[in-house]
Amino acid sequence: MSRLQQIGTADIEPIALGATLLGTGGGGDPHVGALTAQRLIRERGEVPVRPVDSLTADDFVVPVGMIGAPSVANESIASLDEFTGVLAALQEATGRVPTALMPIEIGGGNSLVPIAAAAAAGLPVVDADAMGRAFPEAQMVTFHLAGYGPGTAAMVDHLGNRVILDAVSGPWSERLARAVTVEMGGTATMCDYAYPGDVTRECAIPGTLSLAHSLGKALTDNDVRGGERLQGLLRRLDGHLLFEGKIVHLDRRFSGGFTRGEAQLEGLGNHRGQELTIRFQNEFLIAHRDGALAAVTPDLIAVLDQVTSAPVTTENLAYGARVHVIAMPCDERWRTPRGIAEAGPAHFGYQEEYRPVEELAGTAATSMQQETR
Repeated sequence: MSRLQQIGTADIEPIALGATLLGTGGGGDPHVGALTAQRLIRERGEVPVRPVDSLTADDFVVPVGMIGAPSVANESIASLDEFTGVLAALQEATGRVPTALMPIEIGGGNSLVPIAAAAAAGLPVVDADAMGRAFPEAQMVTFHLAGYGPGTAAMVDHLGNRVILDAVSGPWSERLARAVTVEMGGTATMCDYAYPGDVTRECAIPGTLSLAHSLGKALTDNDVRGGERLQGLLRRLDGHLLFEGKIVHLDRRFSGGFTRGEAQLEGLGNHRGQELTIRFQNEFLIAHRDGALAAVTPDLIAVLDQVTSAPVTTENLAYGARVHVIAMPCDERWRTPRGIAEAGPAHFGYQEEYRPVEELAGTAATSMQQETR
Protein backbone atom coordinates (compact mmCIF):
# COMPACT_ATOMS: atom_id res chain seq x y z
CA MET A 1 0.00 0.00 0.00
CA SER A 2 1.47 3.36 -1.06
CA ARG A 3 1.39 6.16 1.51
CA LEU A 4 -0.33 9.44 0.80
CA GLN A 5 1.98 12.44 0.67
CA GLN A 6 -0.40 15.11 -0.64
CA ILE A 7 -4.18 15.12 -0.90
CA GLY A 8 -5.58 16.71 -4.03
CA THR A 9 -9.11 16.83 -5.42
CA ALA A 10 -8.68 13.49 -7.22
CA ASP A 11 -7.82 11.76 -3.93
CA ILE A 12 -10.99 12.78 -2.13
CA GLU A 13 -13.43 10.33 -3.72
CA PRO A 14 -11.25 7.26 -3.08
CA ILE A 15 -10.69 8.36 0.54
CA ALA A 16 -14.42 8.94 0.97
CA LEU A 17 -15.32 5.53 -0.43
CA GLY A 18 -12.69 3.60 1.53
CA ALA A 19 -13.43 5.47 4.75
CA THR A 20 -17.13 4.70 4.37
CA LEU A 21 -16.27 1.02 4.18
CA LEU A 22 -14.10 1.24 7.30
CA GLY A 23 -16.69 3.44 9.00
CA THR A 24 -19.13 0.55 9.52
CA GLY A 25 -22.09 2.59 8.32
CA GLY A 26 -21.27 5.71 10.36
CA GLY A 27 -19.04 8.75 10.39
CA GLY A 28 -21.43 10.96 8.44
CA ASP A 29 -22.37 11.20 4.79
CA PRO A 30 -19.21 10.98 2.65
CA HIS A 31 -20.74 12.79 -0.33
CA VAL A 32 -21.24 16.07 1.52
CA GLY A 33 -17.78 15.87 3.08
CA ALA A 34 -16.21 15.09 -0.27
CA LEU A 35 -17.77 18.10 -1.98
CA THR A 36 -16.66 20.41 0.83
CA ALA A 37 -13.08 19.06 0.84
CA GLN A 38 -12.76 19.24 -2.95
CA ARG A 39 -13.99 22.85 -3.03
CA LEU A 40 -11.57 23.98 -0.33
CA ILE A 41 -8.62 22.16 -1.94
CA ARG A 42 -9.40 23.85 -5.26
CA GLU A 43 -9.52 27.23 -3.50
CA ARG A 44 -6.64 26.82 -1.02
CA GLY A 45 -4.38 24.16 -2.52
CA GLU A 46 -3.50 20.53 -1.85
CA VAL A 47 -3.18 19.29 1.73
CA PRO A 48 0.21 17.88 2.85
CA VAL A 49 0.07 14.52 4.67
CA ARG A 50 2.28 13.77 7.65
CA PRO A 51 3.02 10.21 8.75
CA VAL A 52 2.60 9.54 12.46
CA ASP A 53 6.29 8.80 12.94
CA SER A 54 7.18 12.34 11.81
CA LEU A 55 5.41 13.92 14.81
CA THR A 56 7.40 15.33 17.73
CA ALA A 57 6.62 16.75 21.14
CA ASP A 58 6.71 20.23 19.59
CA ASP A 59 3.67 19.43 17.43
CA PHE A 60 0.12 20.10 18.57
CA VAL A 61 -2.18 17.67 16.74
CA VAL A 62 -5.89 18.46 16.74
CA PRO A 63 -8.52 15.87 15.78
CA VAL A 64 -11.59 17.52 14.26
CA GLY A 65 -14.89 16.03 13.17
CA MET A 66 -18.65 16.11 13.40
CA ILE A 67 -20.59 14.91 16.42
CA GLY A 68 -24.29 14.02 16.35
CA ALA A 69 -26.67 12.03 14.21
CA PRO A 70 -25.62 11.44 10.57
CA SER A 71 -29.25 11.69 9.47
CA VAL A 72 -29.40 15.23 10.88
CA ALA A 73 -25.98 16.23 9.51
CA ASN A 74 -27.25 15.43 5.99
CA GLU A 75 -29.78 18.23 6.35
CA SER A 76 -27.61 20.67 8.34
CA ILE A 77 -24.39 20.83 6.36
CA ALA A 78 -21.36 22.22 8.17
CA SER A 79 -19.95 25.47 6.78
CA LEU A 80 -16.38 26.75 6.51
CA ASP A 81 -17.11 29.01 9.49
CA GLU A 82 -17.63 25.94 11.67
CA PHE A 83 -14.23 24.51 10.75
CA THR A 84 -12.32 27.75 11.28
CA GLY A 85 -14.45 28.65 14.30
CA VAL A 86 -13.83 25.43 16.21
CA LEU A 87 -10.07 25.62 15.62
CA ALA A 88 -10.02 29.25 16.76
CA ALA A 89 -12.05 28.39 19.85
CA LEU A 90 -9.66 25.58 20.80
CA GLN A 91 -6.61 27.76 20.19
CA GLU A 92 -8.02 30.54 22.39
CA ALA A 93 -8.89 28.07 25.16
CA THR A 94 -5.55 26.22 25.17
CA GLY A 95 -3.15 28.95 24.07
CA ARG A 96 -1.61 26.46 21.63
CA VAL A 97 -1.46 26.79 17.85
CA PRO A 98 -2.30 23.59 15.91
CA THR A 99 0.50 22.28 13.70
CA ALA A 100 -1.54 19.45 12.14
CA LEU A 101 -5.09 18.11 12.07
CA MET A 102 -6.23 14.48 12.21
CA PRO A 103 -9.41 12.44 11.76
CA ILE A 104 -10.79 11.32 15.11
CA GLU A 105 -12.28 8.34 13.25
CA ILE A 106 -11.74 6.81 9.83
CA GLY A 107 -15.39 6.82 8.89
CA GLY A 108 -17.42 8.44 6.12
CA GLY A 109 -17.61 12.21 6.26
CA ASN A 110 -15.54 12.43 9.42
CA SER A 111 -12.48 11.34 7.46
CA LEU A 112 -12.98 14.30 5.15
CA VAL A 113 -13.80 17.03 7.68
CA PRO A 114 -10.17 17.32 8.90
CA ILE A 115 -8.95 17.40 5.29
CA ALA A 116 -11.36 20.24 4.51
CA ALA A 117 -10.42 22.04 7.72
CA ALA A 118 -6.70 21.54 6.99
CA ALA A 119 -7.13 23.05 3.53
CA ALA A 120 -8.97 26.01 5.04
CA ALA A 121 -6.33 26.54 7.74
CA GLY A 122 -3.27 25.85 5.60
CA LEU A 123 -2.22 22.91 7.78
CA PRO A 124 -1.15 19.31 7.08
CA VAL A 125 -3.28 16.32 8.02
CA VAL A 126 -1.89 13.29 9.86
CA ASP A 127 -2.22 9.87 8.19
CA ALA A 128 -3.92 8.25 11.19
CA ASP A 129 -7.04 8.22 13.32
CA ALA A 130 -8.05 7.25 16.86
CA MET A 131 -10.49 4.40 16.18
CA GLY A 132 -9.50 2.41 13.09
CA ARG A 133 -13.21 2.54 12.22
CA ALA A 134 -16.12 4.73 13.39
CA PHE A 135 -17.76 4.50 16.81
CA PRO A 136 -20.85 6.35 18.04
CA GLU A 137 -19.43 7.78 21.29
CA ALA A 138 -16.70 10.38 21.76
CA GLN A 139 -14.66 8.49 24.37
CA MET A 140 -14.31 5.41 22.15
CA VAL A 141 -10.82 6.37 21.03
CA THR A 142 -7.36 4.88 21.47
CA PHE A 143 -6.32 7.89 23.57
CA HIS A 144 -8.91 6.85 26.14
CA LEU A 145 -7.71 3.24 26.03
CA ALA A 146 -4.17 4.48 26.74
CA GLY A 147 -5.36 6.41 29.78
CA TYR A 148 -5.50 9.93 28.33
CA GLY A 149 -8.46 12.22 28.95
CA PRO A 150 -10.22 14.32 26.31
CA GLY A 151 -8.37 17.49 27.31
CA THR A 152 -9.95 20.79 26.44
CA ALA A 153 -12.68 20.27 23.83
CA ALA A 154 -14.33 22.85 21.62
CA MET A 155 -17.70 22.70 19.87
CA VAL A 156 -19.24 25.04 17.29
CA ASP A 157 -22.66 24.86 15.60
CA HIS A 158 -24.11 26.31 12.40
CA LEU A 159 -25.27 29.44 14.23
CA GLY A 160 -21.79 30.22 15.51
CA ASN A 161 -22.40 29.17 19.11
CA ARG A 162 -19.16 28.09 20.78
CA VAL A 163 -18.84 25.77 23.76
CA ILE A 164 -15.63 24.85 25.59
CA LEU A 165 -15.63 21.65 27.66
CA ASP A 166 -13.12 20.68 30.34
CA ALA A 167 -14.57 17.31 31.30
CA VAL A 168 -13.05 15.15 34.03
CA SER A 169 -13.06 12.02 31.84
CA GLY A 170 -13.84 10.67 28.41
CA PRO A 171 -17.30 9.35 29.39
CA TRP A 172 -18.18 12.72 30.94
CA SER A 173 -17.00 14.50 27.81
CA GLU A 174 -19.34 12.27 25.77
CA ARG A 175 -22.29 12.93 28.09
CA LEU A 176 -21.82 16.69 28.11
CA ALA A 177 -20.99 16.99 24.41
CA ARG A 178 -23.96 14.81 23.43
CA ALA A 179 -26.36 16.96 25.47
CA VAL A 180 -24.93 20.13 23.93
CA THR A 181 -25.20 18.60 20.45
CA VAL A 182 -28.90 17.90 20.94
CA GLU A 183 -29.45 21.56 21.90
CA MET A 184 -27.41 22.62 18.87
CA GLY A 185 -29.94 20.85 16.65
CA GLY A 186 -28.47 17.35 16.52
CA THR A 187 -25.07 18.03 14.93
CA ALA A 188 -21.97 20.15 15.62
CA THR A 189 -18.27 20.40 14.77
CA MET A 190 -15.95 19.29 17.56
CA CYS A 191 -12.27 19.13 18.50
CA ASP A 192 -11.15 16.90 21.37
CA TYR A 193 -8.17 14.73 22.35
CA ALA A 194 -5.79 17.41 21.06
CA TYR A 195 -2.29 16.48 22.23
CA PRO A 196 1.40 17.04 21.50
CA GLY A 197 2.81 14.92 18.71
CA ASP A 198 4.55 12.41 20.97
CA VAL A 199 1.23 11.48 22.59
CA THR A 200 -0.39 11.19 19.17
CA ARG A 201 2.46 8.91 18.07
CA GLU A 202 1.77 6.70 21.08
CA CYS A 203 -1.99 6.48 20.63
CA ALA A 204 -3.02 6.96 17.00
CA ILE A 205 -3.64 4.10 14.57
CA PRO A 206 -1.22 4.87 11.72
CA GLY A 207 -1.81 4.79 7.99
CA THR A 208 -5.59 4.73 7.99
CA LEU A 209 -6.06 7.59 5.52
CA SER A 210 -3.74 5.80 3.11
CA LEU A 211 -5.64 2.56 3.72
CA ALA A 212 -8.96 4.28 2.99
CA HIS A 213 -7.51 5.75 -0.21
CA SER A 214 -6.22 2.35 -1.33
CA LEU A 215 -9.55 0.64 -0.61
CA GLY A 216 -11.42 3.35 -2.48
CA LYS A 217 -9.18 2.84 -5.51
CA ALA A 218 -9.89 -0.89 -5.39
CA LEU A 219 -13.63 -0.29 -5.17
CA THR A 220 -13.59 1.84 -8.32
CA ASP A 221 -11.33 -0.40 -10.40
CA ASN A 222 -13.41 -0.97 -13.52
CA ASP A 223 -11.16 -3.84 -14.61
CA VAL A 224 -12.36 -5.98 -11.69
CA ARG A 225 -15.77 -7.65 -11.72
CA GLY A 226 -18.16 -7.27 -8.81
CA GLY A 227 -17.68 -10.73 -7.35
CA GLU A 228 -13.90 -10.54 -7.71
CA ARG A 229 -13.94 -7.07 -6.15
CA LEU A 230 -15.78 -8.37 -3.11
CA GLN A 231 -13.44 -11.33 -2.70
CA GLY A 232 -10.44 -9.03 -3.06
CA LEU A 233 -11.75 -6.79 -0.29
CA LEU A 234 -12.36 -9.75 2.01
CA ARG A 235 -8.83 -11.05 1.45
CA ARG A 236 -7.27 -7.66 2.03
CA LEU A 237 -9.20 -6.95 5.24
CA ASP A 238 -9.23 -10.52 6.60
CA GLY A 239 -12.98 -10.15 6.23
CA HIS A 240 -15.87 -12.60 6.12
CA LEU A 241 -19.09 -12.57 4.10
CA LEU A 242 -21.94 -12.75 6.61
CA PHE A 243 -24.92 -12.51 4.30
CA GLU A 244 -26.27 -11.86 0.84
CA GLY A 245 -29.82 -10.57 0.92
CA LYS A 246 -32.52 -7.97 0.47
CA ILE A 247 -33.62 -5.42 3.07
CA VAL A 248 -37.24 -6.27 3.90
CA HIS A 249 -37.76 -4.14 7.01
CA LEU A 250 -36.10 -0.93 8.19
CA ASP A 251 -36.59 0.95 11.46
CA ARG A 252 -34.51 4.14 11.71
CA ARG A 253 -35.03 7.02 14.13
CA PHE A 254 -33.24 9.95 15.78
CA SER A 255 -32.92 9.44 19.52
CA GLY A 256 -30.62 10.87 22.17
CA GLY A 257 -28.32 12.49 19.64
CA PHE A 258 -27.87 9.31 17.57
CA THR A 259 -29.38 7.65 14.51
CA ARG A 260 -30.64 4.34 15.92
CA GLY A 261 -32.51 1.38 14.49
CA GLU A 262 -32.32 -2.01 12.85
CA ALA A 263 -32.51 -3.57 9.40
CA GLN A 264 -33.89 -7.01 8.65
CA LEU A 265 -32.70 -8.90 5.58
CA GLU A 266 -34.10 -11.85 3.68
CA GLY A 267 -31.49 -14.18 2.20
CA LEU A 268 -30.60 -14.50 -1.48
CA GLY A 269 -28.25 -16.84 -3.31
CA ASN A 270 -26.43 -19.13 -0.89
CA HIS A 271 -28.32 -17.51 2.00
CA ARG A 272 -31.79 -18.08 0.59
CA GLY A 273 -34.18 -19.15 3.35
CA GLN A 274 -32.11 -17.39 6.04
CA GLU A 275 -32.61 -14.07 7.82
CA LEU A 276 -30.17 -11.47 9.12
CA THR A 277 -30.85 -8.61 11.54
CA ILE A 278 -28.42 -5.72 11.97
CA ARG A 279 -28.78 -3.18 14.79
CA PHE A 280 -27.11 0.21 14.68
CA GLN A 281 -26.40 3.34 16.70
CA ASN A 282 -24.90 5.60 14.03
CA GLU A 283 -22.70 2.56 13.21
CA PHE A 284 -23.58 -1.10 12.63
CA LEU A 285 -23.00 -2.73 16.02
CA ILE A 286 -24.35 -6.28 15.99
CA ALA A 287 -25.64 -8.81 13.47
CA HIS A 288 -27.65 -11.99 14.07
CA ARG A 289 -28.16 -14.65 11.38
CA ASP A 290 -31.20 -16.84 12.07
CA GLY A 291 -31.03 -15.71 15.69
CA ALA A 292 -27.37 -16.64 16.19
CA LEU A 293 -24.64 -14.06 16.70
CA ALA A 294 -22.80 -13.43 13.41
CA ALA A 295 -20.64 -10.39 14.27
CA VAL A 296 -20.49 -7.77 17.01
CA THR A 297 -18.70 -4.56 17.98
CA PRO A 298 -15.85 -3.71 18.25
CA ASP A 299 -15.30 -5.75 15.07
CA LEU A 300 -16.39 -3.96 11.91
CA ILE A 301 -19.68 -4.69 10.14
CA ALA A 302 -20.27 -3.18 6.70
CA VAL A 303 -23.14 -3.25 4.22
CA LEU A 304 -22.17 -3.19 0.54
CA ASP A 305 -24.24 -2.72 -2.59
CA GLN A 306 -24.59 -6.14 -4.22
CA VAL A 307 -23.62 -4.94 -7.70
CA THR A 308 -20.94 -2.28 -7.11
CA SER A 309 -19.68 -3.30 -3.63
CA ALA A 310 -20.00 0.39 -2.65
CA PRO A 311 -20.49 0.72 1.12
CA VAL A 312 -23.87 1.88 2.39
CA THR A 313 -24.20 4.12 5.48
CA THR A 314 -26.93 3.67 8.08
CA GLU A 315 -28.78 6.76 6.91
CA ASN A 316 -28.74 5.50 3.30
CA LEU A 317 -30.15 2.04 3.95
CA ALA A 318 -33.25 1.56 1.83
CA TYR A 319 -36.11 -0.93 1.75
CA GLY A 320 -35.65 -3.44 -1.04
CA ALA A 321 -31.91 -2.83 -1.47
CA ARG A 322 -29.90 -5.93 -2.37
CA VAL A 323 -26.69 -6.02 -0.40
CA HIS A 324 -23.76 -8.01 0.92
CA VAL A 325 -23.03 -7.80 4.65
CA ILE A 326 -19.41 -8.36 5.62
CA ALA A 327 -17.44 -8.23 8.88
CA MET A 328 -13.77 -7.55 9.59
CA PRO A 329 -11.47 -7.72 12.63
CA CYS A 330 -10.96 -4.48 14.53
CA ASP A 331 -7.60 -3.07 15.60
CA GLU A 332 -6.05 -5.30 18.29
CA ARG A 333 -6.31 -2.51 20.86
CA TRP A 334 -10.08 -2.94 20.87
CA ARG A 335 -9.72 -6.65 21.58
CA THR A 336 -8.04 -6.05 24.94
CA PRO A 337 -10.17 -6.35 28.10
CA ARG A 338 -10.37 -2.56 28.34
CA GLY A 339 -11.21 -2.18 24.65
CA ILE A 340 -14.04 -4.70 24.92
CA ALA A 341 -15.31 -3.03 28.09
CA GLU A 342 -15.36 0.37 26.40
CA ALA A 343 -16.79 -0.58 23.00
CA GLY A 344 -17.98 -4.17 23.22
CA PRO A 345 -21.55 -5.48 23.20
CA ALA A 346 -22.18 -5.01 26.94
CA HIS A 347 -21.53 -1.27 26.67
CA PHE A 348 -24.45 -0.97 24.26
CA GLY A 349 -26.77 -3.13 26.33
CA TYR A 350 -26.45 -6.36 24.34
CA GLN A 351 -26.45 -9.62 26.29
CA GLU A 352 -23.97 -11.50 24.10
CA GLU A 353 -20.31 -11.75 25.02
CA TYR A 354 -17.77 -10.50 22.50
CA ARG A 355 -16.45 -13.18 20.17
CA PRO A 356 -14.00 -12.40 17.34
CA VAL A 357 -15.56 -12.43 13.90
CA GLU A 358 -13.14 -15.09 12.65
CA GLU A 359 -14.23 -17.39 15.49
CA LEU A 360 -17.90 -16.79 14.72
CA ALA A 361 -17.28 -17.37 11.01
CA GLY A 362 -15.50 -20.65 11.77
CA THR A 363 -18.36 -21.82 13.97
CA ALA A 364 -20.89 -20.96 11.27
CA ALA A 365 -18.88 -22.82 8.62
CA THR A 366 -18.67 -25.91 10.83
CA SER A 367 -22.42 -25.82 11.45
CA MET A 368 -23.13 -25.59 7.73
CA GLN A 369 -20.84 -28.54 7.01
CA GLN A 370 -22.59 -30.65 9.66
CA GLU A 371 -26.02 -29.73 8.25
CA THR A 372 -24.83 -30.73 4.76
CA ARG A 373 -23.73 -34.15 6.07
